Amino acid sequence: MTSTDEPAQTGDGALAEPDPAAPRQLISWVTLALMTTASVASLRPSPSMAIYGLAAVFLYLLPAIVFLLPTALVGAELASGWSGGIYRWVSEALGKPLGFVAVWCQFAMTIAYYPSLLAYVASTFAYVVHPSLAENGPYVAIVIVVIYWTGVWITSRGTRTVAGLSSLGLVIGTLIPGVVLVVLGLVFLGQGNASAAPMSPDHWLPPWTGLASLVLIVNNFLSYAGMEMNGVHVSSLRHPRAEYPRSIFLATGLVLLIFILPALAISWVMPSEQLSLTAGLMQAFQAFFDHFHVGWLTKVVGIMLVMAALGGMLTWLAGPSKGLVTLARQEGYLPPFLQKFNKAGVPRNIMVAQGVVTTLIGVLYAFSDDVSSAYWMFSVITVQIYLIAYLLMFVSVVRLRKSQPHVARGFVVPAVTLVAGVGFVASVLALAIGFVPPDQFGKGPLWRYLLIVGGGLLALGVLAPAAFLKFRKPGWIHPDHRALDGTK
Repeated sequence: MTSTDEPAQTGDGALAEPDPAAPRQLISWVTLALMTTASVASLRPSPSMAIYGLAAVFLYLLPAIVFLLPTALVGAELASGWSGGIYRWVSEALGKPLGFVAVWCQFAMTIAYYPSLLAYVASTFAYVVHPSLAENGPYVAIVIVVIYWTGVWITSRGTRTVAGLSSLGLVIGTLIPGVVLVVLGLVFLGQGNASAAPMSPDHWLPPWTGLASLVLIVNNFLSYAGMEMNGVHVSSLRHPRAEYPRSIFLATGLVLLIFILPALAISWVMPSEQLSLTAGLMQAFQAFFDHFHVGWLTKVVGIMLVMAALGGMLTWLAGPSKGLVTLARQEGYLPPFLQKFNKAGVPRNIMVAQGVVTTLIGVLYAFSDDVSSAYWMFSVITVQIYLIAYLLMFVSVVRLRKSQPHVARGFVVPAVTLVAGVGFVASVLALAIGFVPPDQFGKGPLWRYLLIVGGGLLALGVLAPAAFLKFRKPGWIHPDHRALDGTK
């Protein structure tokens, strides 16, 4: 869900404008496809889809068609017509308050995202220390709190070396383990071993037991989030109208392969009823390595996956908060205390405030007797908050096509109303389905699930931005921007 190719930022956090006199840097459509794949693909969601066995193919394809492609196409048109990201897009179409809501949701979703990411890290690292810790709530809570605050400390020092960790993480933590997992799975089946999940053609679709049987598909919307980020590079293509769709279809194919094949490999060796959503990847590796009598490799792979996940966290930690603070300085959306940058140009205060909430969420794991269930709920909250931004983006592209048809776009979405409409409806359905607990979680009461998921969405995605907009004061605009705004 992160891009390694975001616009360069100046020391004060503002986006650096490209030099008009600079020569245009061209890239091939294949290069753009690989960049997009790197920004989206991950092994982390594989266990949640492995539960479905062969039906995982359908459950990855469906959101790819109705969500991934529309976001990529819409993002390309908006990015090639208006600089400044989602705030500019939504502000131009729907007004600045909703523009703030969109950029706030991109920031706020990380508050729920980091606990779920670090729960995965904790469960993965447990296989390096002791596998029984993978579902131990207090252990997971300690790891979440310690690693998050260590990341804040590292990031606040302005360490630029972390910028290259995401691309390294793609190789170390995604491509190599993914290929190894699939190869082991194929050899495992080639030896005549039976698959733990049925692989017959009549299992292409998941068994229908009501909406709860499809709930885990919601996680795929988070997996595909960020596909639109590389739309900023559409102007670097020689022939954007022809090459960008080609690039997106190639990236979609590669992303689907990286998502689907490891999920199938996990389903070949791990029965769904034994699969953990946080530690399922390591369960599969351990099962395969034990079968081939190289169990010691489990720890090696565990370290690789943890390093990649932590590298991704560090490269993403300051990004959303820096963008929000930069905007808040210009428009006065946040109190001055939360707008401060430290000497390294990092918005440490808002990261600390974010960390307090993240810590409280992390502590909840200590009181959870089902780490997988807690992981899922926070993943759902992350998706739902992020979907608010996407809903606004889909509406904006249609509105701008009508209100600002004169603006030159490097890429134009064909049948934009249909494409954006499909993405909008899919996002609404995903948001609604998230309130249905999946079949795999029957232990806790329904009211608790709804309270946590609904409360998280309401507090972080609706009430928080509404409160900042309501209590916003002219004096909150940073002095450097008051003269431009006409505020004294």
